[in-house]
Amino acid sequence: MAGHSKWANIQHRKGRQDAKRGKIFTKLIKEITVAARLGGGDTAMNPRLRAAVAEAKEENMPSDNITRAIKKGTGELEGVNYEEIRYEGYGINGAAIIIDCLTDNKQRAVMDVRHALSKHGGNLGTDGSVVFMFKHCGSLLYPPGTSEDQVMEVALEAGAEDVVTDEDGSIEVITPPGDFLTVKEAMEAAGLKAVLAEVTMKPGTETVFTGDDAVKMQKILDALEDLDDVQDVYTTAVIEEN
Repeated sequence: MAGHSKWANIQHRKGRQDAKRGKIFTKLIKEITVAARLGGGDTAMNPRLRAAVAEAKEENMPSDNITRAIKKGTGELEGVNYEEIRYEGYGINGAAIIIDCLTDNKQRAVMDVRHALSKHGGNLGTDGSVVFMFKHCGSLLYPPGTSEDQVMEVALEAGAEDVVTDEDGSIEVITPPGDFLTVKEAMEAAGLKAVLAEVTMKPGTETVFTGDDAVKMQKILDALEDLDDVQDVYTTAVIEEN
């Protein structure tokens, strides 16, 4: 990983996500609906729903939209029944990709994912082919210049698993998935608001892509993220901006 800036890469990724904000509400509504269906409509008793609602509020989603999505999940309102499906595949030079979907049509979802991969030089793998390369965890990222001592003290006290300072000075707090919100809230109470905070599939090792390979790999990721059924895309690829 030496030779590339984690901070620059995160800023690049956030910029691309911000450009696709039109899809964010749709994704969040689906996640809230599914979380409510699986674990009930009480955020105090349903950590997944609590996390989804918190994210929706951060994106300034109207409260009425959140309430409707919860009611659709609990059956109080009629709604679509979404299924969770995970696909695994490969991009340029064998870079690993995980594609998490929420769909009401599994056949359409797999066809669209397979097409997006193959059209741009990737391919669909079998179940378990790449997931072992990733760790399911919470991640909170703080910019260069943030007090490392303060981050470490608050994070570890709140139940974080690890605190990693990158060469570029950015600081990442790693948490168990179930403790993510507790740690995030403790950090914010201490005045430490993360620039990026998410429960993610974190790659154990990363491969840096530059030049033409970076462009090709980005096309695969964009094609996948543009699919209506796709909620999240994780990869071992790091795209360097030229």
